Amino acid sequence: MSKRVAIFVSGGGSNARVMIDRFQAHPEDGVEVVLLVSNKASAGGLAVAAERGIPSLVVKRDDWKTGKELLPALEAYRVDLIVLAGFLWLIPGYLVQAYPKQIVNIHPALLPNYGGKGMYGHHVHQAVKAAGEKESGITIHYVNENYDEGDIIFQAAVRLDPEDSPQQIAERVLRLEHGNYWRVVRGLQARRGGDL
Repeated sequence: MSKRVAIFVSGGGSNARVMIDRFQAHPEDGVEVVLLVSNKASAGGLAVAAERGIPSLVVKRDDWKTGKELLPALEAYRVDLIVLAGFLWLIPGYLVQAYPKQIVNIHPALLPNYGGKGMYGHHVHQAVKAAGEKESGITIHYVNENYDEGDIIFQAAVRLDPEDSPQQIAERVLRLEHGNYWRVVRGLQARRGGDL
């Protein structure tokens, strides 16, 4: 039985695109992306989903607080696993409780460094550059009710050159994201309904 995945995005959705394309082309992977959720009606990820025949839902801030629309949608699509791919809102407690150890996120740095509120996208790469780090990378982790504090599932590092700009660091890290996130999602065990 395939894992049924909902991908949550706030922006362009490049990780969503890579993941959807991979799993649509390789049904033997046992993963099906069944829903894309965004908190922005203008998110590029919505177009990615539409082009690939994936249903989508735009969630508003008021509903995000209660889950009145979101939870029934996740249930209707029989979602096993929620994959955050550049989704910027803090995950509320009701969602963590409904999907324990079934929500994963990718962070563009080697946690626990450069994580927490406000540390996303270019903010992370600027901080890595300012600190003169010799490497950066990605962290894929389970999601709890705090930013970037859930149990780590996977990390991969890339060496940095002293002359790398934040943009070049971002490009190196994004290549790691695209090469690894789908693999980790493929390897996770689905626990529908929270059953272990």
